[in-house]
Amino acid sequence: MSVQELKPIKEGKVREIYDNGDSLIMVATDRISCFDVILNNKVNKKGKVLTQMSKFWFDMTEDIIPNHMISVDVNDMPEFFREERFDGNSMMCRKLRMLPVECIVRGYITGSGWESYQKNGTVCGIRLPSGLKESDRLPEPIYTPSTKAEIGDHDENISYEESVEYLEKRFPAKGEEYASKLRDYSIALYKKCAGYALSRGIIIADTKFEFGLDENGNMVVGDEMLTPDSSRFWPAEGYEAGHSQPSFDKQFARDWLKANRDHNWTLPQDIVDKTIAKYLQGYELLTGKPL
Repeated sequence: MSVQELKPIKEGKVREIYDNGDSLIMVATDRISCFDVILNNKVNKKGKVLTQMSKFWFDMTEDIIPNHMISVDVNDMPEFFREERFDGNSMMCRKLRMLPVECIVRGYITGSGWESYQKNGTVCGIRLPSGLKESDRLPEPIYTPSTKAEIGDHDENISYEESVEYLEKRFPAKGEEYASKLRDYSIALYKKCAGYALSRGIIIADTKFEFGLDENGNMVVGDEMLTPDSSRFWPAEGYEAGHSQPSFDKQFARDWLKANRDHNWTLPQDIVDKTIAKYLQGYELLTGKPL
């Protein structure tokens, strides 16, 4: 008997989501996206790194908030998933009603935050102390939410107050409650995980979380968590403020694309190899074991 061919119900830039009745199966592919465009290369093992790293953090933070993970063992999933291309990069998850806010926490000033600070001393409307240098650690992590855009569109940064209104429109009488929970959970998760990562030699400069509501209306952390795709990871060794930092993520790919404008969204193999080596090194440092 042939195994029933399943089609994803949703495809993101990197993930494919399958409906499994009362649960979902999220598959992290080896696709890589930069500047909101899916590149023509595949980065071998990248999907496994993303899934296993999310599992690591979900397990570590259950004391702060429940998460949507049920299993990463393909033997717990329908037969269709019990083959090599799904092994290690698939996660069976609870179904949630996702909240339409990307919850970004910044512990260091970099990227678009640094650009904004140079212009007017603020990041997403939050005034910061004067005299900060690029890549400086912030006195306290800041929460800068954004709206979730469809693929091809860009997410839009909003203030905390705007996030209250934005949620209120979609969840009447719940805007303030949900917005404050999103902020407080995001900062609590960031602080715990950034503290742990630092003890393993990795600085988590910033990250984004996504949350949803379970069938009882309780808030649950979903999607991926603290992966090199959703976060900026820097090596703590050699860190110094005043310039951009090397990182454990897509920075090799991004830098090459910026320097080579006629790239046609295709990376040379050595850049692909360097990129996955960074992902694997980050995973090993954080978890203490090879993938």
